Amino acid sequence: MPAPERALHDWSAAELLAAFARGELSPVEVTQSVLEHVDRWEPHLHASYLLRPELALAQARASEARWRRGSPCGPLDGVPVTLKENIATQGDPVPLGTAATELLPAGADAPPAARLREAGAVLVCKTTMPDYGMLSSGLSSFHATSRNPWDLGKTPGGSSAGGAAASAAGYGPLHLGTDIGGSLRLPAGWCGIFSLKPSLGRIPIDPPYTGRCAGPMTRSVADAALLMQVLSQPDSRDSMSLPVECIAWNQFDRGTEWLRGLKIGLLLDAGCGLAVEPEVSQAIAHAAQLLTQAGAHVEPMRPFMTQTMLDGMDHAWRMRAHLDLEALKPERKAMVLPYIRHWADSASQLSGPQTFVAMSQFHATRLASVKACAPYDFVISPTSPVVAFAAELPSPTNDPLHPLEHIGFTVPYNMSEQPAASINCGYTKQGLPIGLQIAGRRFDDLGVLQLARAFECLREPQRPWPLPP
Repeated sequence: MPAPERALHDWSAAELLAAFARGELSPVEVTQSVLEHVDRWEPHLHASYLLRPELALAQARASEARWRRGSPCGPLDGVPVTLKENIATQGDPVPLGTAATELLPAGADAPPAARLREAGAVLVCKTTMPDYGMLSSGLSSFHATSRNPWDLGKTPGGSSAGGAAASAAGYGPLHLGTDIGGSLRLPAGWCGIFSLKPSLGRIPIDPPYTGRCAGPMTRSVADAALLMQVLSQPDSRDSMSLPVECIAWNQFDRGTEWLRGLKIGLLLDAGCGLAVEPEVSQAIAHAAQLLTQAGAHVEPMRPFMTQTMLDGMDHAWRMRAHLDLEALKPERKAMVLPYIRHWADSASQLSGPQTFVAMSQFHATRLASVKACAPYDFVISPTSPVVAFAAELPSPTNDPLHPLEHIGFTVPYNMSEQPAASINCGYTKQGLPIGLQIAGRRFDDLGVLQLARAFECLREPQRPWPLPP
């Protein structure tokens, strides 16, 4: 395989590993290239946290020595990776995106971090997130505002803000974020990358929580599949993790012939929240046409979410946040973003019965999602009804009393525990990426990767990745 004519920071994980195995490249060279590229981008993007070049280079030198001995320690040995800052790494503080957190060192690696270390990956840095991960933007009271490399005036999305920006900007091939209502897929869609929110429990995480998943953020389906091979290993700390299953992650590419006869639902209306922007709707319809031309049966779906479901989940999360913030010392609470404080404090008047009714919408959403998706092998939709908005805004509405109007397509699959991915399917006239969401049946994570890979082959050539100003 001839060496790709690209800077090393742009190489895929598979390309890097093949070059390491042939002795044609060193992990040190690659890490240096990534760090130099990060240095050019970071003053503009603010995607990184705990960027410590010498620690990254020390990991790379250790990997280089293992490759020279012919004894790599794992399937990602020497490959650069970033981790969202809420995924604990031993000895490092976990601010959760907010200045209100006391910066205490984590006692141990969280499960995803532990798996990456065992696999030999080089941790380049952690990546930024908004306060408590409760925004779909890169606005934070702790980190500098993260920005979208396609347009620095726009948000990368959130809450996995830095990870999406880092992937699109080329901070190496592999990035890891988390998702509880769209926090992987929304920024992936707005930054033009690929991300998979796996079935709940597929990737063990600590602490576990209803709907919370860790997942890959990459430029390609292939690199995401490689990460899934590593991250889906068991860890007893996650009480919600799935039983160990031997999944052939390397079989993510089945070509396009297998699309013939697949039954795919097409959802163009979430049933709640913001209306879908015309350019988004057109891009999703075009994606559906490509799948139809490849032999899939694509059938329009009626919306299954309701505003009552979305509002109920919103109010339940507000109450949780309200209780968390009330437990803080007043001077600590005052450090939280005002938007988040306003949102959380709005739950102070909710009664017990009202809170119970709000909580019940998580299960109502689950039932509706499973029922609606049951007739189909997969469901496709917009990842978001809108494209990336202004970087300074906490949400598309900029209204803490209507903060989640953009997650109607993504949040149902957190509640139903179904795997769902976002892959780029087009661009606006202004050049902003548009995400196509692909959801599969519960536990069919590999199937979602396979459909995403097939679409990757069908879609038009992608625009070049953005470069530093």
